[in-house]
Amino acid sequence: MANNGQTQMTISLPNLTHNYNYLKRKIGSDVRFLAVVKAMAYGSDADTIALHLENLGVDYFAVAYAPEGQALRKAGIKTPIMVLHPQPAHFDTITAFQLEPVLYSFRILKLFQSHAKSGNYPIHIKFNTGLNRLGFDTSGVEKVIRLLESDKHQFNVVSILSHLAASEDLEERNFTLSQIHEFQDIAERFSAELGVQPLRHQCNTSGILNYPEAHFDMVRSGIGLYGFGNEANYDKNLKPIARLSTLISQIHELKPGESLGYNRAFVADRTLRTATLPIGHADGIDRIYGRGKGYVFINGQKAIIKGNVCMDMIMVDVTDIDCKEGDEVIIFDENHSAAELAEAVGTISYELVTGIAPRVPRYIAR
Repeated sequence: MANNGQTQMTISLPNLTHNYNYLKRKIGSDVRFLAVVKAMAYGSDADTIALHLENLGVDYFAVAYAPEGQALRKAGIKTPIMVLHPQPAHFDTITAFQLEPVLYSFRILKLFQSHAKSGNYPIHIKFNTGLNRLGFDTSGVEKVIRLLESDKHQFNVVSILSHLAASEDLEERNFTLSQIHEFQDIAERFSAELGVQPLRHQCNTSGILNYPEAHFDMVRSGIGLYGFGNEANYDKNLKPIARLSTLISQIHELKPGESLGYNRAFVADRTLRTATLPIGHADGIDRIYGRGKGYVFINGQKAIIKGNVCMDMIMVDVTDIDCKEGDEVIIFDENHSAAELAEAVGTISYELVTGIAPRVPRYIAR
């Protein structure tokens, strides 16, 4: 879908289908697939993405917080939804909308025990194997088991999980393998002592691609579904689903010594032309992309961002580009990588794509 005269993001459902099928081929037929659709489905459109993936047969969804899951239920999603970081303030929402919390600490476990009234409520137990972000420590496995044993009919432990810290970095392979082995030990102990066989899952997108021995019963994919494999060899097999575009509002000519934008952050040392574009840090193109670090594409040529990024505008150098006011501008798409643009300013694709503001209209390409 071409730009229709405004800043906009176009979401490709065919590309989403391609990525899902590619990742599914990497796992066994008996391994379940969990799609991570938190943060507006990585900056896209969570409702549309989830409905499409549900039609494709995804087994589970995951969101960060309960209100995200609530929105999916209201959009018509029937597939189980895991809440990765449940907050006590949202426990009513979790139970009202049949969401499934990941319980990661004794405080959260005990609070949810007090809150959940219905028997056999589905929960997930997370263990920390080295990311040191969320999860019960290995030393607490026995205590977790005893707490769950105290009322076996209150909860249905659907799964136990952990999270790999560096699965995309093969120089950290020994560390990742140690995480995998530790999780296997925890899972075996958990099942033997509690007398249950919950699903086991630890792999994220890079884990799916790099550690097939750790696929276990289910895998989780976020960034891979949206077209990024965290490594060039995998990126070429995936298709970014998002196309962010805008247009040229105005073209200026700068003479030597004239400055551009706030704080005179760029001063011309020669005569040049600049194009002003209606997108800025309020839209998700942060100030780190300014001062010659970031770029866009106009008529197939790279145009460097000059000066500071403004709230609603950026200015780019079009001195050597044949263009005019109203021409389309590509920030990123399937052929102009968001990962490469992010890397140019020292960040990652996740931050760029999830940061595109809700005020940028989304259009769906089917």
